[in-house]
Amino acid sequence: MLKAIVGSGLPAGAQNFMLAPWVVALRLPIMAAEAQRDTGWSGETMRAASEKMTAAFEGMLAAQLSLVGSTLTFWPQVLAGRSPSTVTQMAFQRATEAAIRPASRKVKANFQRLSRLSS
Repeated sequence: MLKAIVGSGLPAGAQNFMLAPWVVALRLPIMAAEAQRDTGWSGETMRAASEKMTAAFEGMLAAQLSLVGSTLTFWPQVLAGRSPSTVTQMAFQRATEAAIRPASRKVKANFQRLSRLSS
């Protein structure tokens, strides 16, 4: 089912975001059941909130590290004949892909986990 939902025309990290509506649909009944209890935030509700913060932090860190790496290779690439605008464009593309990768992995893992729970 996973292959049928995820589009193949998107970059690898962005493909998994096509699963986000499915994750929400699978997660909401669980969170609604948790809301009926007097235990406050627990289980799936806490997991949903905490993994978003973790993925955002990991994504920011990955983007920063990618940009640092691109900074170190900028001049060697320009001196080798590449256009500065092309080098900069590729640096930002790599940083963007690095930034979305952690959240993308979380969405895919949640879809797989929640799909098993619902069947």
